[in-house]
Amino acid sequence: MTQRKILVTAALPYANGHIHLGHLVEYLQTDIWVRFQKLRGNQCLYMCADDTHGTAIMIRARQEGRSEEELIADMQQAHIRDFSAFGIEFDNYGSTNSEENRKLCHAFWKEIREAGLVKEKDVEQLFDPEAGTFLADRFVRGTCPKCKTEDQPGDNCSSCGHHYSPIELIDPVSTLSGTTPEVRSHAHLFIELEKLHTFLDEWVENSNSLQPEVVNYLKGHFLHEPLRDWDISRPGPYFGFEIPDSEDNYWYVWFDAPIGYMASTLQWCKNHGEEFDNWWKNPETEIHHFIGKDITYFHTLFWPGMLKTAGFNLPTKVRIHGFLTVGGEKMSKSKGTFVMASTYAKHLNPSYLRYYYASKLGSKLDDIDLNLDEFVTKVNSDLVGKVVNLASRTTRFVQNKNLADVYPDDGGLFANAAAAGDKITEFYENCEYNAAMREIMALADAANKFVEDHKPWELRKDETRQDELKDICTISLNLFRQIVIYLAPVLPRLAQQTGELLNDKIGPGDWEKTQEPLVGTPVSPFTHMLKRLEDKQVKAMIEESKEDQAADAAIASSDTSNQWNDSAEPLEKEPLTEELCTYDDFVKVDMRVARVVEANHVEDADRLLQLTLSLGGSETRNVFAGIKSVYNPEDLVGRLVVCCANLAPRKMRFGVSEGMVLASGPGGKEIFLLNPDDGAKPGMRVH
Repeated sequence: MTQRKILVTAALPYANGHIHLGHLVEYLQTDIWVRFQKLRGNQCLYMCADDTHGTAIMIRARQEGRSEEELIADMQQAHIRDFSAFGIEFDNYGSTNSEENRKLCHAFWKEIREAGLVKEKDVEQLFDPEAGTFLADRFVRGTCPKCKTEDQPGDNCSSCGHHYSPIELIDPVSTLSGTTPEVRSHAHLFIELEKLHTFLDEWVENSNSLQPEVVNYLKGHFLHEPLRDWDISRPGPYFGFEIPDSEDNYWYVWFDAPIGYMASTLQWCKNHGEEFDNWWKNPETEIHHFIGKDITYFHTLFWPGMLKTAGFNLPTKVRIHGFLTVGGEKMSKSKGTFVMASTYAKHLNPSYLRYYYASKLGSKLDDIDLNLDEFVTKVNSDLVGKVVNLASRTTRFVQNKNLADVYPDDGGLFANAAAAGDKITEFYENCEYNAAMREIMALADAANKFVEDHKPWELRKDETRQDELKDICTISLNLFRQIVIYLAPVLPRLAQQTGELLNDKIGPGDWEKTQEPLVGTPVSPFTHMLKRLEDKQVKAMIEESKEDQAADAAIASSDTSNQWNDSAEPLEKEPLTEELCTYDDFVKVDMRVARVVEANHVEDADRLLQLTLSLGGSETRNVFAGIKSVYNPEDLVGRLVVCCANLAPRKMRFGVSEGMVLASGPGGKEIFLLNPDDGAKPGMRVH
């Protein structure tokens, strides 16, 4: 087999927060793929770094009274500690605030300038004179200029879905200081992405680098019309790299963040005496990016355009995954399901999560769900009951002895499992981990049946059948080892323990060991590998997560007498209205329970979903709801919601909206549809 040269990246975690279970979907998916490639004998590097630039880092450092460098150094240590706890091994873990990244940003900028892709124009932007900084969209709240809904974010209205710039908000307020910002004009630099449209059309359509659904998404939402200019600069003060030929302008974080992949590679090359161009300019090198679907646009249009212009390798594959839900819902701080990686590692074996995620992950963009009851059952049934059970039930009969010198007749079990290696290889290669796990567990089922049928615990009692006992244990431990090698990308710790048990290390290049049985080697005493998972352990983890979130809320809230630790923050952001309504005013609003019978994406709308609501019988409402940022259409069908059924129809460019679904939250990624309680039926009035 020809050795492949592969460079792999995962999206850079932002240095403004700790790693949680949602983040780990990506880093574990990537780590499994890299370990598989190394096990196959390929030269494969896993590069990552902290994403460290931007206004949020600058503001937090100010609030904590320390430098940005101190802040990001502490967070990098925390990130590496969390990743290490879950067996995630990077070949290099860098920082976008490195000299290597600065150097590469300059190199990219030179090529982009010379290609004539940069233009300058003045941009009006809100400026907070008290905080002394221009305000990104997320640092502004105000009244929607269209529907007049108060306390809306700086880019779009969560009520009516209207898009706008922060300066269009009525009565804008800075969330940094609570003051009214000023409108100031500043020169911004833009990359004219439309000039790369022909190349991007061709690359998206024909490179085979993207999943089919991603190709369709890009063609339907962006490439069917002229591409917008990309604003890649931010005025100072800003924590980042100053643009060399544009005083007091800094590269926007999304310009230098993906270049951070290359900067991390450059650091590795310096430490290992390798040539950087052998990785990023070598046509024999494969580049694989693993990212979440929320950053598809940046990695499939901006980034390929930058690489093409600067003369570097284009991605071989951009492997995009979905998000994590817990129990079918978004991770919840109040329910304790917003679990930090460090909290999980205190209570549970990280191998459990590695396997569970692998059993759920496929090659598509579907979200995966962490069902805690299923989690316990799957760990105990598959890992303990099927895999480790093979070793624990037979090792004691041959420990401190040798396996048989010649592999016994096992009825074709080892050969059949060896033949399955090609299929398992294909599943891993294509990120169909769930299919690979099913295939491997089928092998474990067959191996366990062999042990059950031959009952080594009974053979042990018969002195005349000790050679037969040795043969049965040799077969069982070889089938166990074969399965563990197949699982090694997912369960590296178990592979290490198996190597120690059978005195034959499992490491890079050892995939082929699944094809030949191990004979004549000594067997060490069995030590516990993976113990049964108890419900109480999971509950303890959830309770600690609740306690952590409650403590954070208590610190944030000035009302220390609140027994539920409800934060005052939402009410502070959107105070109660001073205008009272009468009972007659209230009863004019006809709120009803409705069922979502159809939900669809709205073409050219970044925030809206089109919902068909049934009020019972043949009565329906067509509603456009600004909830796309947090809800998938397929997850809404069949769900009960509360709607305003007598809202005057509003004509939008997408169609007529005949109502409104009720939700809470400030918008953006924090939108929560209101649910009627069990027993409610479509058409019931909400009083």
